[in-house]
Amino acid sequence: MNFAKRTSTALFAAALSVGALFSTMAHADATLDRIKGRGSLTVGVILSGAPFGYIDPAGQEQKGYNIDIAKALADKLGVKLETVTVTPPNRVQFLQQGKVDILIANMQYTEERAKILDYVPTPYDRSGGAAVGRKDSGLKDWSDLKGKAVCVSQGSNYTQPLIEQYGAEVKALPSQPESLLALQGGNCVAAVHVGATVGLLLQDRPEEWKDYTILFPTELIPSDSVIWLRKGETDTRDALDKVIRELHANGKLLEYAKANRLLNTSYLEEEHKKLESEGK
Repeated sequence: MNFAKRTSTALFAAALSVGALFSTMAHADATLDRIKGRGSLTVGVILSGAPFGYIDPAGQEQKGYNIDIAKALADKLGVKLETVTVTPPNRVQFLQQGKVDILIANMQYTEERAKILDYVPTPYDRSGGAAVGRKDSGLKDWSDLKGKAVCVSQGSNYTQPLIEQYGAEVKALPSQPESLLALQGGNCVAAVHVGATVGLLLQDRPEEWKDYTILFPTELIPSDSVIWLRKGETDTRDALDKVIRELHANGKLLEYAKANRLLNTSYLEEEHKKLESEGK
């Protein structure tokens, strides 16, 4: 190949690379424009129970802390809210396939998730896993789960520490309700889910759960709850982060949390004080 042809080939390859880069950037930048253009924000939510997301039996409306956050985001963007119900096994797939714009779906930050998805840097909550089990189980500490069957939801970030740190035999069920049914059926000695959810469950349904309790005083790997989106959607990420920080600063997130009976609001109280003072 002569010099002119080699140069032409190299320039063509470079042009393709630059074109691909700008195509990716254009795709990323177009996400927020698409949301505003169609006048709606589509949010993937999990409706597995209070306080985060559930169907109110009285009016059949979606309610919960995550729903209130989704409404506030749509309102701040000046668009309508559309929600799509997702489950732990399909939530990432729905996001990557474009069925939803973002996920507010009980997904705590992990390095593994951050490798395939992008996320809003400012968390909207911080929570860990609580182990629910029978009062007569004799289990007193996380280390007592070694060699024992423990139920979780598929895709749970509690799976790895339960196996690697405590030697539990994890059974992954499609959803939290199915995991808790397995616990009641004797298929596992404990079910591990977000502490705020199972705490309210035991409180609100005392007759059904009279023989069960949260077994251990500490929560498993308390982690940041963040909003997830597709890789490269920096405009959307930055716009949503600005709103979340504002909701922390003006106390709205704390207000939503208390209205939905989150049992532990210490993180939200700290963030409110910090961001409120920064804005003064």
